[in-house]
Amino acid sequence: MGAQKSIHAGKAKIDVNVDFTHKICASMMLPSLRNTGSPLSLVIGSLCIKHPNLFGGSEKLDVSWDKGLYDSNILVAYRRPRPQWVAQQCFVMQHSLSPEIGVHGIPVDNFSRSGSGGVNLSRFSVGLDLNEPASSKWSSTTSVKFENVRLLSDDGRSITRDLDGFPVTCSGNAHDSMVVLKQESQYAKANEHSFSRFTMQIEQGIPVLSNLTGGSIVGDMAPYQAFAIGGLGSVRGYGEGAVGSGRSCLVANTEVTFPLSKMLEGSVFLDCGTDLGSGRLVPGNPAMRQGKPGSGVGFGYGLRFKSPLGHFQVDYAINAFQQKTLYFGVTNLAS
Repeated sequence: MGAQKSIHAGKAKIDVNVDFTHKICASMMLPSLRNTGSPLSLVIGSLCIKHPNLFGGSEKLDVSWDKGLYDSNILVAYRRPRPQWVAQQCFVMQHSLSPEIGVHGIPVDNFSRSGSGGVNLSRFSVGLDLNEPASSKWSSTTSVKFENVRLLSDDGRSITRDLDGFPVTCSGNAHDSMVVLKQESQYAKANEHSFSRFTMQIEQGIPVLSNLTGGSIVGDMAPYQAFAIGGLGSVRGYGEGAVGSGRSCLVANTEVTFPLSKMLEGSVFLDCGTDLGSGRLVPGNPAMRQGKPGSGVGFGYGLRFKSPLGHFQVDYAINAFQQKTLYFGVTNLAS
């Protein structure tokens, strides 16, 4: 069941898109994370509200809500117009709930998939994103935000330890509060037949204690803050986080494309990722306990089909354990 509605407010336009789908057979196909008995637990959908001129000065307000079977995300973003040659500011408030499989997930099927480890992440954050003016090949984003994180079991209870008895928070309590500073720089080079990308991320969380006492505790972190290596957008051929989870990471993606017809391209790709030996420095060392190798290589080939309706992509990836995975993607659909 779906609905779309446009609301005009003066010269401004608010687009509201609602899409609800009741997964009738989901209870037979997938086990529920939370056995609430509520029919809403099997409903997936999305809601999007956009206002392009909130206060009459081209300020943009975006509100979105997405709900899946096991996850949900609410995002509010407010952007003020600024000259193109200075950093663009975006004020963001977000709440998300999702299974934490990047670090606590258990690799299965020769590391090609990651199963639930019984840990779910409830995260609330509010802060500011700064996007530096992009050059032809470099782009940079800096964010400063306050974040409160709770860890939940599959039945929705607050937890402080994972299934093996190791702490899942930095504070040892049921939640962590912190100020998070994150900087991400990306170099991308592309032409008609090839694409290369290098991304570097630096993230530091400064704990905020319950009595509001501040400090500079360099290096303290919770396990869920580790970099998760593996999966689509990282190292294809592996499940999410199945390569490793560490305090540091290095991921490289290289792809070469070649035309097959006017609308069809072939591709060959190679993905590499490593935690740089930092997995043992994550509290509780979850990567070692789950048998993650710490580094991995995925390679394969794919097809790219470009049509007026959108771009369709399929990739066939093989990891270092000769496990094969097929990925499908659809982007830029015409409205």
